[in-house]
Amino acid sequence: MSLIVQKYGGTSVGSAERIRAVADRVAQTVRAGNQVVVVLSAMAGETDSLVSLARELGGDAPDPREYDALVSTGEQKSAALLTMALQRIGQPAQSLSGSQVGLRTDASHARARILAVDAEPLTELLGSGTVAVVTGFQGVGPSGDVTTLGRGGSDTTAVAIAAAIRADACEIYTDVDGVFTADPRVVPNARKLARVAYEEMLEMASLGAKVLQIRSVKFAMNYSVPLHVRSSFHDGEGTWVVREEDVMERLVVSGVTFNAKEAKIRVRGVKDQPGIAARIFTPLSEAEIVVDMILQNYAQDGTTDVTFTVPVGDYPRALKIAQEVGSEIGAADVEGDEAIAKVSVVGLGMKDHAGVASRMFRVLADEGVNIHLIATSEIKISVVIDERHTGEAVRALHEAFVDSGAKEPVEES
Repeated sequence: MSLIVQKYGGTSVGSAERIRAVADRVAQTVRAGNQVVVVLSAMAGETDSLVSLARELGGDAPDPREYDALVSTGEQKSAALLTMALQRIGQPAQSLSGSQVGLRTDASHARARILAVDAEPLTELLGSGTVAVVTGFQGVGPSGDVTTLGRGGSDTTAVAIAAAIRADACEIYTDVDGVFTADPRVVPNARKLARVAYEEMLEMASLGAKVLQIRSVKFAMNYSVPLHVRSSFHDGEGTWVVREEDVMERLVVSGVTFNAKEAKIRVRGVKDQPGIAARIFTPLSEAEIVVDMILQNYAQDGTTDVTFTVPVGDYPRALKIAQEVGSEIGAADVEGDEAIAKVSVVGLGMKDHAGVASRMFRVLADEGVNIHLIATSEIKISVVIDERHTGEAVRALHEAFVDSGAKEPVEES
């Protein structure tokens, strides 16, 4: 007997027909001799509708406590409906809210962090042969108020529960077949990966791959929870996200990702002296704006240019702050650009093979793609380019690294 957590996304429970299909799959998993906990997202479009109502009646900044109380109802609705569907086909089931499973968080509304999960209510239900249907995306704060975990938080709920009850696997059911070497909408011949390491998946998720939420991958890596990303529309094998030593096919580059939702800001002609970088980035940090890539260029006249990227949603605020700081520190100019994209190659094999960077830059040069910024880690190289070149850059890099001998060493030329 295996202990399995299954998480279903919004499209998987987007209609009564889809909910019945999920109920059949869950019941089949139980009949196969497994204990099952199900974690659900809201039905497709439900959260967006609730957010729209909140803004219509509460303005651009509705009360955080009431906002969470409202948007958390979407998951309660889908959990209750699936429970009814399971009961109708003879499978004992009970729905549970985040507070009922003791999913305790900090007090941050709309972006709460999980502190603990009480495994006892779930193990008691499972011991009686009952399927536990848990609302994703939500928990309970220190004062007893409902809190939510941010978009994609149901993935994190599922992994946290899997870690708490020591599940054998956490299955993430979605509308794609697994984790691919690139977005199939951009690279039609992208292939599904059988296995990918936590570290690779974490980089891919942070660099634009939308299959898994970043925090869920961190949870899985920290607690060694095997993740199985698979389609809710058929029974085929998906992609396993596991420890590095469990990855059989060690690729130089496992994936090519892109993120077109970033913007670039450059503070030009500031004095090259201690404390300038702190003067620029401290106000951004205080405004809770996440800065990604940073580049500093020195000039012979004793000045420097500081260039950095931020999420495009934060661009107007970040540009305004940078302009204010630029005026205070005597910058020659502050300019911004929203028409950029970050393109990255990711792979465990990059640890052992030289020449990946030079080959990447050569491929982009051959395509006539200019590089604005570069960032690297042990298993990834990211570049910022003009957004209009995103598709051709991703396809060219996929052809160079994945299509042609993905496991071949890359030597410096």
